[in-house]
Amino acid sequence: MQLTQVRSNINNYICLMKTNEIFGSRAIIEAINSDTQIEKVYILKEAENDLSKELFSLIKSHKISFQYVPIQKFRKFEDKNHQGVFAKIALVRTITIEALTEQLDLTENPTVLLLDQVTDVRNFGAIARTASCTGVKGIVILDKGSAPISADAIKTSAGALFKIPVCKVNHLKDAIYYLQGSGFQIVAATEKTEDLIYDVDLKKPTAIIMGSEERGINPSTLKICDHKAKLPMEGDIASLNVSVACGAFLYESMRQKLK
Repeated sequence: MQLTQVRSNINNYICLMKTNEIFGSRAIIEAINSDTQIEKVYILKEAENDLSKELFSLIKSHKISFQYVPIQKFRKFEDKNHQGVFAKIALVRTITIEALTEQLDLTENPTVLLLDQVTDVRNFGAIARTASCTGVKGIVILDKGSAPISADAIKTSAGALFKIPVCKVNHLKDAIYYLQGSGFQIVAATEKTEDLIYDVDLKKPTAIIMGSEERGINPSTLKICDHKAKLPMEGDIASLNVSVACGAFLYESMRQKLK
């Protein structure tokens, strides 16, 4: 398939899914029962009927995030038969950290990527695109405090977010401990070290952590990493854009594995 056709297919999908909401208790119940991944359900506090009770029971049993909201939240949906409830559907299905590690073969020395509160959607999409091009086997993000897997992120990733597994976790440190216990070394991208990324052995199962655009990696997270590494810098600019820095780290990983 030609690149222009691939881009066309991605854009068509994004147009269809630009508004990733479904409305009404029955529609949401059917979506949950059909194993559609729901990001969050928004419920009008005053919406009380037998159907909403059934929905609430499903939300609790499937551990779906929900929030009670005021009537103002529904003003823009006046033309929808919302019945006092709507839900946001995940554009890309996420998996657990356990599911990711189970599908990886450590003898192949896989690389996974952890993002510590990277909030810019286009940075996230660009990172995913580079990760796909460099053979990264999965991206781990925080459930809260990270860029959403939105249509803009998918478009910027050139569709890579459809191909590379994405994990959502509540706490990044728990994911780090789990990966360490599974045989991965943890490498933090930070300027708070004298070690360069070129001096770290990346030819083994490795999880690379990139920090947020503003604060970098959380200091408490840095303490439990196996290695800290940075890129050489010249000039007066203090740091690189996170997607650019991530690309440099991932291509060094790829370079070492190709040797």
